[in-house]
Order: sequence, then C-alpha cells, then structure tokens
Amino acid sequence: MHYLVKALQEHQELAVFLVVGLGFLIGRLKIGSFSLGTVVGTLLAGVLIGQLDIKVPAIVKAIFFDLFLFTTGYKVGPQFFRGLKKDALPQLAVTVVLCVTCLLCAFTASKFLGYDIGTAAGLLAGAFTESTVIGTAGDAIHRLNLPDLEKIRLINNIPVAYAVTYLIGTAFIVWFLPNIGPRLMRVNLREEGKKLQAEISAADEPEAGVASAYRTFGVRAYRVTNEKFVNKTVGELEALPKDVRVFITRVRHEGLIVEAEPATVIHQGDVVAVMTRTEIHTTRGTEIGPEVDDKVLVDFPAELLDVVVTNKALAGKTLRELAAIEFARGVFLQKLLRAGEPMPFHPETRVDRGDVMSILGARRDVERAAAELGYADRPTNATDMIFVGFGIVLGGLVGLLSVTVGGLPLTLTASGGALVMGLVFGWLRSVRPTFGRIPEPAMWVFDTVGLTTFMAVVGLGAGPSFVAGIQKSGVSLVFVGLVVAVLPHVTAILFGRYVLKMNPLILLGACSGAGTITAALRAVQDESQSKLPALGYTVPYAIGNIVLTAWGPVIVAMMA
Repeated sequence: MHYLVKALQEHQELAVFLVVGLGFLIGRLKIGSFSLGTVVGTLLAGVLIGQLDIKVPAIVKAIFFDLFLFTTGYKVGPQFFRGLKKDALPQLAVTVVLCVTCLLCAFTASKFLGYDIGTAAGLLAGAFTESTVIGTAGDAIHRLNLPDLEKIRLINNIPVAYAVTYLIGTAFIVWFLPNIGPRLMRVNLREEGKKLQAEISAADEPEAGVASAYRTFGVRAYRVTNEKFVNKTVGELEALPKDVRVFITRVRHEGLIVEAEPATVIHQGDVVAVMTRTEIHTTRGTEIGPEVDDKVLVDFPAELLDVVVTNKALAGKTLRELAAIEFARGVFLQKLLRAGEPMPFHPETRVDRGDVMSILGARRDVERAAAELGYADRPTNATDMIFVGFGIVLGGLVGLLSVTVGGLPLTLTASGGALVMGLVFGWLRSVRPTFGRIPEPAMWVFDTVGLTTFMAVVGLGAGPSFVAGIQKSGVSLVFVGLVVAVLPHVTAILFGRYVLKMNPLILLGACSGAGTITAALRAVQDESQSKLPALGYTVPYAIGNIVLTAWGPVIVAMMA
C-alpha cells in the first residue's frame, strides 16, 4: 500500500487515470434504473483517491476542460443559432425563463442561508447538472481580489456542493417532469402523444423506421403485365401513387438491362426493379404484375449516406417539399439527426441547415441528391486539429477580455471563450462542411474523456476538504438543492403552457433541454410512449448549455 500511495503521489498522471477508470466503473453501477453516471462517478472517485493528498498541476484541468467546452459548442452550434430564428422563439423564451429563474433561485437561497461563493456556484452547478459551471466559476474566483488560501477554500467548496445537489437535481427532475409536469398542465401525456402524432402525420405515415427485423426500404423485380402500365414512361408511372413514393430504378427490356430515366418507356413483358417501402411491396406490388427472381436486375450499387444540409435555398422546406424536387427522385430518408439527436420526422418536418440526413437509394441517385442538399459526410478517422487548435486559442483570447460592472470584472474566462468559439466553429462547419470535421469517436473522446478528466482533477484537489464540507452544509444543501432544482421547472412549465400555449410534449422536451437533463427527455418519451418530445429538446439544450455555463462567472460576481 505504501508503494502504491507513493507511486500515485509522485506520478500524478497515474492517479488521474485511476480516478477516470474508477469513475466509469462507479457510473455504470445501477440501482434499479438509476445510475450516478460517469461525471459524478469520476468526481466521487477523485474525492476518494484525493484523501491520499495527491497534487495535480492545474494546467491539466484547464487543458481538458477547454477541449470539452469547445466540443460542446461545436456540437450544438447550428441549433444555438437556429434558436434565434422566429419559429423557435417559444422554445427560446422557455429556456430563458428557466435559466434566469435557476440563477435567481440559487443566488437567493445562498444569500438567505449565508453560503459562500464556492458553495453557491456548486449549488447552481449541481441542481442543474451543469458541471461546466465548476470550471467557469472556479476561473472567476481565481480572478477575485482575495488571499490565495481563501480562493482555494472557495474553489474546493464548489465540487462539495455540486456532489450533494447533483443527485437531487438529476433524480428528482427525471421523475418530476413526466409525472408532476402533466398535472401542472392538466393533461394526460399518452393521450397528448397520440394527438400530436395524429396531427403531424395525418396525411402520410412517417418514413422514420423503428428498430425492426426487416428492411424499411427494399427493391424487388416485377414483370409488367398490367395493361395500364404498358407504353407509359417511368416518370408517368412514378407519379401515379399519390400517397407513397415509388421509383423504378432499372428495366430489363428484351433481355438487356437499362438504367431507368423519367423518359424511359415501359413495354409489355418488361421486368422492372422497383424501390419503395417494404409494406408497399407486400400490399401493392402485384398491381404491376407477378414478382420474379431476377438477381442481376436488382444487384446494383446502393448507398446509405449521411449528408449535412448546407444549401441555404433548401433550409426551412418541409420533407414533402424536398421530395417533390427532381433531385430527390429515387432517394429515401432513413434517419434525421439534429444536434446529434435522432429526430422523429414526418412529411411536414422542416429541414434546418446543419441537420444530418441519412439518405438511401441507388448510388447515382444518392450522389445526385447529396450534391444538391449539401455535403456528403463520409466516414473518416481524421480530425481537423488545425480547426480545433486555432478554435480554442481564438476563443481563449476573446474570453480573457473583461468588462467591469459595478466595480467587478466580468469575463467569459478562457474556457468560456472556448465554448463560444466552439459555437461559432460548429456553425461554420454546418455551413461550410469541407473543413473542421471531428468524427463521432473523436468527439466522444474530447467530450466525455475531456469532462471526466477535468472532474477527476477537481475531485483530487477537493478530496482533503470534501468530508468536512459535507459535514458543514450537507443537510441543508439537500433540501435547498431540491427547491432550486424544481422551482425553475415549475415556472417554465406554467409560463410555456398558459402564456405561450405550447404543446405539452414539446414543452416538457424543452424543459429537459433547457435544464440539460437528457435522462429527463428519455423519461418523458417513455411516459408519453412517443419520440415527439425530442422536437422541443434540441434548441433549448443548445442554448441552455451556453447560458448555464455563463452563469458561473455571473453568480460569482453576484455573490462577491
């Protein structure tokens, strides 16, 4: 044991990796369906190992925190700027109400109970599960005109308050939104889910497929025997169905295979390769004629491709409108991602710049559609580190600028600047996606490993004073954390429902996003038995991340 302790004290990098490993292990432990998660797990592991009095240089924490914040901004950038558009104003208003209320609640409770600056910042961070406040508030405390030992004490109080209130902020809100939220609005979530689904998909069944044992779309071969299809062009035949999309991709005529074009004429006895939804093949395929086994005809290159929507002329159009444009012939939408979240979609769903559309079809059709929609985001392992490196540097330089208000210097801090520049660079990537690519696996490392390493160093630093801090203010923090977590959500729900007249499912999704609690979104979806609350989640999540992170220096200034 002496050897292990000495090794960890002299080689702090080993202690950091030990904490991260233990943190992920603790985060995966479940009690029923509840788990602490890797962030809190890592913080607790850091506090535990921190009892060995291990000193990690502060620069380690800063590097990983900047990397995490830049990535956070990068992911939500397109949706953050979309939140400034007119059609997203109700969601923006709910987010602002919730975030401002949470700041005022944390500040009022802290002043009333005599909490210090660090405890107030930790209360805000934990009650709203926004761990980034730990970093931005800590940076702000460093800039205060206080003795160094006092700064260290205040900074170490942040994770103490965070750890106590995080459990309340997460667990209770995950239960509160799907169970008490509907009662505040006097609605039944499942009935509202059915009504909203009926409203948005009254004309057509959504093309979004759930996980199933069969292919959502398929191609089959039919011999043309129906007289009404003979001597008609492919374009005329594809226009016949009014309620579904059906395409003829290839034709076998007199033994020869030709690629179907809208002007191609279909003759009696031709064999056609038809691409459409699987259920359409089953129920209506034989209207053309008998299905035949023609492997060569249907054995053509097909492609499933992710495309980032960048075409300004197409932004804001519905999927129905896009489907009617010539370039969409032969192409089906398999999945729609917005700010990294899978979105339920239907013919009236509007597409935004920065959305990622997974489109399926014959390769030539997919390539044509991708060229019109925007940028084909083909898989690659390479990260544009020029983009990442310069983005963090520029953000840090902007963040170091300060404004004096009431005699107190207010600043984004270098880490807050990295977040802001991540927003800008993420938006630039959505508009000009030929540069700045960060593959999903790399983004996971920057995001998850960056945050957990930061939390590991925070836990190690706070370890020696953690137990004393819990003993001093733990009981009151539990109760106060509950009030501070719940009151802003109650305010946002009442404001959104009775002032803005928002749909209950969209409103609860917006509250989950504004409070940056993804687990609450899942709970609302489970209770409503609908994926539609995600429609209200992405814009508030993007804005909530930014505003709550910015509250770190603000609450420090208010308390000071």
